[in-house]
Amino acid sequence: MNSIAIVGAGLGGLACARVLQLHDIDVTVFEQEPSADSRPQGGTLDLHGDTGQVAMRTAQLYEPFRTLARPEGQQMRAVDPRTGETVFDETPAEGDDFRPEIDRGQLRGLLLGSLSPGTVQWGRPITDVSKTGRVTFADGTDQDFDLVVGADGAWSRVRRALTGVRPEYSGVTFVEFGLDDADRRHPGLAALTGQGTLMTKVDGKALVAQRTSTGHIRCYATFYAPEDWARGLDFADTEAVRATLLERYAGWHPSVLAFLHDVDGGFTHRPLQVLPVPHAWTHTPGLTLLGDAAHLMPPLGVGANLALLDGTELATALATSANVGEAVRTYEAGMLPRSIETAKACAGGLHDLLSDDLRSMAA
Repeated sequence: MNSIAIVGAGLGGLACARVLQLHDIDVTVFEQEPSADSRPQGGTLDLHGDTGQVAMRTAQLYEPFRTLARPEGQQMRAVDPRTGETVFDETPAEGDDFRPEIDRGQLRGLLLGSLSPGTVQWGRPITDVSKTGRVTFADGTDQDFDLVVGADGAWSRVRRALTGVRPEYSGVTFVEFGLDDADRRHPGLAALTGQGTLMTKVDGKALVAQRTSTGHIRCYATFYAPEDWARGLDFADTEAVRATLLERYAGWHPSVLAFLHDVDGGFTHRPLQVLPVPHAWTHTPGLTLLGDAAHLMPPLGVGANLALLDGTELATALATSANVGEAVRTYEAGMLPRSIETAKACAGGLHDLLSDDLRSMAA
């Protein structure tokens, strides 16, 4: 197998590199971030038995994954936003591990630790990719590859070369915030959240809280809003953002609004961007995409799972096909229909997330 470059050291790109190395195929991962710990890696995610866990088995990392996973994190709880009363509380049965939670940072660390030293070249942003497989780096140098894999997320530069399609605003925005050391510092909210995910929603607004392995609770205020809803609002001004959100969530029960009052470390604005559905492309032997670069969807619990599956399936195709072109065709023939079908379902799931039905736990 000839030279392979993966652009982006996210979960899908690292899973692809891991399986390629299991087959003694040379691969280099180029990542624009300066180091593995240059920024927080987000909260917790659930790995599904029929997608993400399949990928971990293919990568021969299932057992170490299981030591880090939290089956208890599958607990789902909903409360009425007006009364604060529990509507339902679904605790996983003994032995239920179809979608255990794992911190994204832990999973990324597991994948990184499985790679040969030097596989990931940190601080190597790219500025351009040609359809012939030439990669131009920010330092002005060029390098040619037989295959360039775009694992570079929502604003993928590899996608720009392959399809030119850019994400679009979904009409829904997330405002992320968190509570540190919640069991000790915020015991009431920790008890309300439980061991997994708490949901409360009404009138096109939701609040989601998720526990991580460290006792941190990551929260998301989620609502329909025009793209410019926050114009003039400085997200560095925690009190101004808090006041804006409290006004938007006026009438909600004090036990729920306490999440906004007790926030640690401020707020982060995350307008939800998605790729149009369907998103596909004309087969190009020297380029392909995986994960969010291929199928950016609403964050409803499937993105990381599909990225991992994409990465391991592409690597397996490269290891078992006669040439790169055949491998890419085989991979895309499975990935594209799957991602289109899932993206259609997620579009509907986003509306379920903000419906008044508290039993539709789309998140």
